Amino acid sequence: MKTTDIIKNGLIKENPTWVLILGMCPTLATTTSAVNGMSMGLATTFVLMCSNVVISLLKSLIPDKVRIPCFIVVIATFVTIVQMVMQGYVPDIYDKLGLFIPLIVVNCIVLGRAEAFASKNNMFHSLLDGLFMGLGFTWALTLLGMVREALGSGTFFGHSFIGGNDGMLLFILAPGGFICLGLLMAAINAIRRKTAK
Repeated sequence: MKTTDIIKNGLIKENPTWVLILGMCPTLATTTSAVNGMSMGLATTFVLMCSNVVISLLKSLIPDKVRIPCFIVVIATFVTIVQMVMQGYVPDIYDKLGLFIPLIVVNCIVLGRAEAFASKNNMFHSLLDGLFMGLGFTWALTLLGMVREALGSGTFFGHSFIGGNDGMLLFILAPGGFICLGLLMAAINAIRRKTAK
């Protein structure tokens, strides 16, 4: 597989959020602000990269019957590292993301890439796949968080651009998340179709 294909797949062609529609729970729950979305995306990117590399290195040693439990143990190890680092160095963001950091262990993007890609490819390609799938997830969460934050709070990365932090509360709540996600998904897929022609 070519490096350029891996990059395109992660960012555009097989983007976890816009195309594969994976990881919707953290996508909708953590994108009430751009910082939260970006933080969740970067945490997931780290786990994707590290778990892909380790699984790629261990693929010949892991028996088929226990591969999924082994993948989960590897993923859980890196999620624990992310959780401890965030708790120690960025406690404010950790408090906002809360339960969704440990839930990266069961995020279908991470487990799906371990099963579909890392267990079948070499370490370098697995690292690139984890990096660009993670960056694709990160830009999707950040964009969704930016739109929801701007409409819901009148802020951009926490900085107010409308006097008095006025916004439409709907967009910070779950229904607004679904509305924004649907509209952004439709717009991005329309752009993808046009550029593919």
